[in-house]
Amino acid sequence: MKKDHQMKRFLIATTAVLGLATTASAGSYGKPCTTEPNEKWMSLEAIQKIVKDHGYKVAKAKMKGTCAEVYALDTDGKRIEFFLDPATGNPVGANWKAPETKSGA
Repeated sequence: MKKDHQMKRFLIATTAVLGLATTASAGSYGKPCTTEPNEKWMSLEAIQKIVKDHGYKVAKAKMKGTCAEVYALDTDGKRIEFFLDPATGNPVGANWKAPETKSGA
């Protein structure tokens, strides 16, 4: 009986952690980045320019749902994923990642 209780606690804790991790990884936190129609959206080039003008090196950009999603590097080489409102260019969210390290160094 004690093992069953421990297993239930483990499964509940694991489910909670996975749920938080999934929520935290969604840069726009599950909310639409804009409610403006596509005709009012900026081009990907204009979105990339905004990110570059703030000192980031853009690697890739795409429209995903109602968000402009930009993958970039900051001045320290850390990877960052921006979610921007494509109508205004304002940031909605971001995910930072540590820079990749080379093994054997």
